[in-house]
Amino acid sequence: MKTSDFNFHLPEELLAEHPAEHRDDAKLMVLNRKTETIEHKLFKDVVDYFDEHDLFIFNNTKVFPARLYGNKEKTGAKIEVFLLRELDKETRVWDVLVDPARKIRIGNKLFFTEDESLVAEVIDNTTSRGRTLRFLYDGSYEEFRAKLKELGETPLPKYIKRAVEPEDAERYQTIYAKHEGAVAAPTAGLHFSRHLMKRLEIKGIDFAEVTLHVGLGTFNPIEVEDLSKHKMESEEAIIDQLNADIINKAVAEQRRVCAVGTTTMRALETSVSSNKKIGPYHGWTNKFIFPPHDFGVANSMITNFHTPKSTLMMMVAAFAGKDFLMHAYEEAIKNEYKFYSYGDAMLIL
Repeated sequence: MKTSDFNFHLPEELLAEHPAEHRDDAKLMVLNRKTETIEHKLFKDVVDYFDEHDLFIFNNTKVFPARLYGNKEKTGAKIEVFLLRELDKETRVWDVLVDPARKIRIGNKLFFTEDESLVAEVIDNTTSRGRTLRFLYDGSYEEFRAKLKELGETPLPKYIKRAVEPEDAERYQTIYAKHEGAVAAPTAGLHFSRHLMKRLEIKGIDFAEVTLHVGLGTFNPIEVEDLSKHKMESEEAIIDQLNADIINKAVAEQRRVCAVGTTTMRALETSVSSNKKIGPYHGWTNKFIFPPHDFGVANSMITNFHTPKSTLMMMVAAFAGKDFLMHAYEEAIKNEYKFYSYGDAMLIL
């Protein structure tokens, strides 16, 4: 498979700048792989496709406000710092991206507050835009994290050109988010409202949770034409014994098992064994899923509409079938479905 096989023309106006007014009012395209048919629904109709004891698996990661703005020592130049991951809790060392990167060198200091209470020193270069920072803050670790949260803003994807609005703090987060660690939302889950969760519960649907802390690597463009040569950046994934048992029981009983989002699917496919059993897992995954791929756990999937040549689109193509997915995307563009993080959704059965 080649990267160019996943190219298509996506009109700019179909990139969603805002979420739907209500979470479950987004459009839902339903793909049936067996009959290769497509239906057009609203997300709240998802409940109609599942029966008692079918299983939804959610990614319960929580987005933290990862985008900070600081000023460079001496010049005062404004620098965007995007927190990627904490490397050392004790010494407050983080992997970050900086913009504009050309101005930031090892030894530079960045000031984030007027009173200079939060300062960072650049201690290493990692990639063209990547840097390692050591934060200097006179307070406990809890106070330091609270200060990052206070100064940080919701890390909306770069394609959203508008300024961050107060509602983004709530809407760029799933309602079931629990474990902080993601720098991007698991966006398929953004469509679930409390009301919809209640309706699924009343119908007798079962729920399981995994954690995959979404990093920016998921969105990195693929620079190679041969997909087998692309390397994904690692993301932390956690599945505990309780949830592994719930998932294995549903698979053994041949129920409908729905992975909510590509990040949930990546966590499942990372931890599944050759006999299609999920084991407890805590580690890093750089699993890159593209066609052909034999999925071991989920037999249905909810996902958003993804951008051309993205790793996310490739995973969905592996699940839905590439030709069927390309046809569905054509339909989506014709029917003005919204794409990407705040966009509409797809249910693949």
